[in-house]
Amino acid sequence: MEPNNLNAGMRLSPGTLAPPIRLPAIDGSEFDSSQMRGKPYLLSFFRFATCPFCNLRMHELVSRYEELGQHVGVVAIFESPLDHLQQYAGRHHAPFPVLADPDKRYYRLYGIEQSLVGMLKGMLFKMPQMIKGMAKGYLPFPIKGRLTTMPADFLIDREGIIQFAHYGKDEGDHLPFEQVKAFARREAESKMLD
Repeated sequence: MEPNNLNAGMRLSPGTLAPPIRLPAIDGSEFDSSQMRGKPYLLSFFRFATCPFCNLRMHELVSRYEELGQHVGVVAIFESPLDHLQQYAGRHHAPFPVLADPDKRYYRLYGIEQSLVGMLKGMLFKMPQMIKGMAKGYLPFPIKGRLTTMPADFLIDREGIIQFAHYGKDEGDHLPFEQVKAFARREAESKMLD
């Protein structure tokens, strides 16, 4: 069944089986979420590849990735075309899959939201964060994606079940990294008990 036909536009709740994903990755491979079977992971939906907020978050995930240990993976999805994503997000050299979904099929499937208010709120209240991103060279141009797309993060367990769903309220609102680390610790402890 094509992803477009599955509960398009509805928020996903904890306890729900994470819908399968198959998308091209920036390393040229094709990612299939079945590769993550048996390993818990953070699934993170970003905006477009030149978004300063998104690039700051990618920088955080890459630089702190080892803090998650070997028990939890990360999968990042952008709504930009693959060539654009390779050009701008490739500079992070992420040790995890970074995927292109320019048709936004999985954005609809996972209920990722559009919000003009959220975009304006982020620009207004998170201006220092945006300036910090731009100072690091994460300039927001050219834009290949929607300005109004809000980010979202999902913590998915070894069985593929969503344990936590965070839908961003503004363009820079991601799940705090400490919460991702706490999930990694719980999953590591759970694996030791098995």
